[in-house]
Amino acid sequence: MPSIVVARAVLLMILLGAVAYAQTTVSSYHDPRDLVRKAVTNEINANSGSIKFMFRGTKTTPKGSTTKIYVETKEATAGVVIAYNGKPLTPAQRADEQNRNQRFLKNPDELRKKRAQEHEDAERTERIMRALPDAFLFEPEGQEPGSAGIGHEGDPLVKLRFRPNPNYRPPSHVEEVLTGMRGDILVDATHYRIASIDGTLFKEVGFGWGILGHLDKGGHFLVHQADIEDNGWEISMMALKFTGKILLFKNLSIDSTEVYSDFKAVSPNLTFAQALDLIKKQEASSDNPLVSKSTGR
Repeated sequence: MPSIVVARAVLLMILLGAVAYAQTTVSSYHDPRDLVRKAVTNEINANSGSIKFMFRGTKTTPKGSTTKIYVETKEATAGVVIAYNGKPLTPAQRADEQNRNQRFLKNPDELRKKRAQEHEDAERTERIMRALPDAFLFEPEGQEPGSAGIGHEGDPLVKLRFRPNPNYRPPSHVEEVLTGMRGDILVDATHYRIASIDGTLFKEVGFGWGILGHLDKGGHFLVHQADIEDNGWEISMMALKFTGKILLFKNLSIDSTEVYSDFKAVSPNLTFAQALDLIKKQEASSDNPLVSKSTGR
């Protein structure tokens, strides 16, 4: 759905591009913007790594929850629903899900479109990231320790408040969304990574992610990112609550929380078909808590 893509894009562009903060505080720099600019470059480099993952995501909305297993591949990201409201799929639901993914294997054009869409989203995200040093102003707001699912447990996290730079003029609709956001971020001062970001839209803002529309004032997001040991940092939780319009007339309403877990590195050379096979094996294994729950093991 376009609304979900827009919301996730807005959120990810802020998280991935937020300021990596060094052990020296921002206040000791004559030009915090220069520090932000260098940090954004560091984040872009970290995000371009070749490590790919299999992981689990459970998304909860007012209508219930959906659990998926995802696998990143060299072609596109494969995602398979394995449960609704915490219950494994029925045979009919499983068949529908298999058919949904089989269309990517039977029709190479569909897979190419999926890959192209993911690539376009990544390019737009990088544009936003590169704009951050000019779009935002940052102020230190103290420290707090990392905790489970937020940074590296026990490590100090620096709190920064961010707000729009009144002198920033977005070059296109893509960057325009930055002009209406403010909030706080928690930054690991040892690993130079973002542990949490909590942001609110203080005014209506437009966006241009392939479609025109706007997000209403009051929209809110919360993202946590965690250190997953030897494999780097990944998003562990994302909560979105937005309303707005797409193409100026279609209502947009998003209210969801998604929790990500069970990250495991996989071969960077996996194909989409191999990823689906890997998910099938994982779904049937004793390591799947849904299987254990339903069989009593």
